[in-house]
Amino acid sequence: MTIQQVLLLLLLWMWLPHPCHTEMLFRRTPDLRPKTFVGRASGNDGKTIHRQKRGWMWNQFFLLEEYTGSDYQYVGKLHSDQDKGDGSLKYILSGDGAGTLFIIDEKTGDIHATRRIDREEKAFYTLRAQAINRRTLRPVEPESEFVIKIHDINDNEPTFPEEIYTASVPEMSVVGTSVVQVTATDADDPSYGNSARIIYSILQGQPYFSVEPETGIIRTALPNMNRENREQYQVVIQAKDMGGQMGGLSGTTTVNITLTDVNDNPPRFPQSTIHLRIPESSPVGTAIGSVKATDADTGKNAEVEYRIIDGDGTDMFDIVTQKDTQEGIITVRKPLDYETRRLYTLKIEAENTHVDPRFYYLGPFKDTTIVKISVEDVDEPPVFSRSSYLFEVHEDIELGTIIGTVMARDPDSASSPIRFSLDRHTDLDRIFNIHSGNGSIYTSKPLDREISQWHNLSVIAAEINNPKDTTRVPVYVRILDVNDNAPQFAVFYDTFVCENARAGQLIQTISAVDKDDPLGGQKFFFSLAAVNPNFTVQDNEDNTARILTRRNGFSRHEISTYLLPVVISDNDYPIQSSTGTLTIRVCACDSRGNMQSCSAEALLLPAGLSTGALVAILLCIIILLVIVVLFAALKRQRKKEPLILSKEDIRDNIVSYNDEGGGEEDTQAFDIGTLRNPAAIEDKKLRRDIIPETLFVPRRTPSAPDNTDVRDFINQRLKEHDTDPSAPPYDSLATYAYEGNDSIAESLSSLESGTTEGDQNYDYLREWGPRFNKLAEMYGGGESDKDTS
Repeated sequence: MTIQQVLLLLLLWMWLPHPCHTEMLFRRTPDLRPKTFVGRASGNDGKTIHRQKRGWMWNQFFLLEEYTGSDYQYVGKLHSDQDKGDGSLKYILSGDGAGTLFIIDEKTGDIHATRRIDREEKAFYTLRAQAINRRTLRPVEPESEFVIKIHDINDNEPTFPEEIYTASVPEMSVVGTSVVQVTATDADDPSYGNSARIIYSILQGQPYFSVEPETGIIRTALPNMNRENREQYQVVIQAKDMGGQMGGLSGTTTVNITLTDVNDNPPRFPQSTIHLRIPESSPVGTAIGSVKATDADTGKNAEVEYRIIDGDGTDMFDIVTQKDTQEGIITVRKPLDYETRRLYTLKIEAENTHVDPRFYYLGPFKDTTIVKISVEDVDEPPVFSRSSYLFEVHEDIELGTIIGTVMARDPDSASSPIRFSLDRHTDLDRIFNIHSGNGSIYTSKPLDREISQWHNLSVIAAEINNPKDTTRVPVYVRILDVNDNAPQFAVFYDTFVCENARAGQLIQTISAVDKDDPLGGQKFFFSLAAVNPNFTVQDNEDNTARILTRRNGFSRHEISTYLLPVVISDNDYPIQSSTGTLTIRVCACDSRGNMQSCSAEALLLPAGLSTGALVAILLCIIILLVIVVLFAALKRQRKKEPLILSKEDIRDNIVSYNDEGGGEEDTQAFDIGTLRNPAAIEDKKLRRDIIPETLFVPRRTPSAPDNTDVRDFINQRLKEHDTDPSAPPYDSLATYAYEGNDSIAESLSSLESGTTEGDQNYDYLREWGPRFNKLAEMYGGGESDKDTS
């Protein structure tokens, strides 16, 4: 605790009545008998209840918080006027903190606090006191309530809800502009003394800002603070209690203040004149360059709009404002020509789009610059006289006829000669050609409007001195129609006449089509090539005609089919005509004229099946029979084929004997000549290259004794295999597993080596001579099968 706090506590102690001298007396009334008030109340039993008048009066106890003494703090004394001092009375305390925080001496009535009390936790305590007779335990005074109020001391410093505040204020604000308000709180009692009376002051941030002592409102203290000079400020505010007097407690907070931007700076071009260059071949819309005016402001206050306000190139160029970079992009508006004009001058203005009226006096908020654009000469490609060409030509012109001419020139001052060519991708059939010198287009193949009415060509022009620079132009060739096609029947007509037909009966209505397309439309004429006694043609004069009978009755047994040639002509020049033949069948019809059957053959065929359908059915049956015959032949041929078809098939020619022999000195060795003995060959053997039709259970024969001759052993095994058709795998690969008798090398087989418990040692094979070198290399010095498996 500081010296100021100690002095303050002493002053408070002297000013307030000391709690140790506080004594509550219980004053009895002169008459000890119970007295009643005027008011009465009836109990449940009908008797009158008398209210006894209280024999003591209470005042509040006061206790100072944060007691630091080593003994219990004395609160006050309870005393009854019936207390004779002989110890017959007992004082009892109950309520808030009784027995724990507050204790009472049963004999004297002295109340003490057992620990330090913090007013900020609880400002007052309500307790009840009673005096009873120690012997009878009956109360001598009614129970009464009293309050112990905690007097506050300045033991809490002011605190801010936030350690760091963030605020902003527009730049160029007038003095006294409110920035932000900070508020501190004090846990001490605001209704008692000045412990919670807070005064604000500024410790850091002067002379730019000030703070109101009572409210904590921070305001600007200097005029015309410019964000472009300084943007961030840090202000430290102190809150002090006790009205800011000496000895008060204090707390601080930091306020970071940012000056926000206002439009108080006009845009300015860094240069009064800007030079740009552009090739004359730049297409419309090409960006030449950019201009930018700098503005010290930020955000929308720095937004600038660019425009061309004067100059001799206002119609040739445009300027577009780029919002993200705040640049003015100059673009080409019309095609440039070095030979026409080589230098353009533009006057460009940059102006703020958001102007603050308060700062008009700092303006004007715009600036101008001069932009000079130089056009550079380039070797330009040829230029055609037109953007496209359209030529019309009749389809009957002769080969080599010129259909039109394209013209191009070199726009450069050098005026180089031009060479023309056709893009063959647009004329794959090579119907046209072009004269490379003068651009005349002529035909190289006949034209036919009915195949293609339009031809879209592309003509290429290039300078002879610079063939890489080319220009293309579309050429549209329209083929005009010439009457060079004769009319024909519109469709194939399946015409019939009933046997019971009468003269003048309509049997068919025909029409025609023509590939030509005359300007006045098509007009066809129908007539007979010769007078026909059976039928006639009547032209309807609407490009159709009717076929009528000229006599009564027809017989399909006499004539089943009639051929009627009809001549069809058009009316264009030159007139084209063709002869179409109608095939008219004679059919049997019912009374209504509905066809039932045609020709004599149709009488034998089932209804609903035509001759073509029957032919198709017969062909399908023949094809199926051929497939069945071929399949049977292939199956029979496959059964006759031998098992071995080529040298690569080794199913029947692998014989393994697994015997090296002992050379000439080994008399016990196997004699290969024994296998060639004709006596060992059986006369009758079963086929081994096919699976037998019936499988027999394989027979198990007893193994040959150890002293059996090799020849007998092999013959016996051959006989067993030959007579056993069920022995897999039905080929001649067989293992006889015979090593011979009394070999000095004993058994060389490794078939049973895997069943032994220990490792096999074959180093002794190296001592048997060169004939066993191969076995020594294979088995000697290596690990056993058991180890390597």
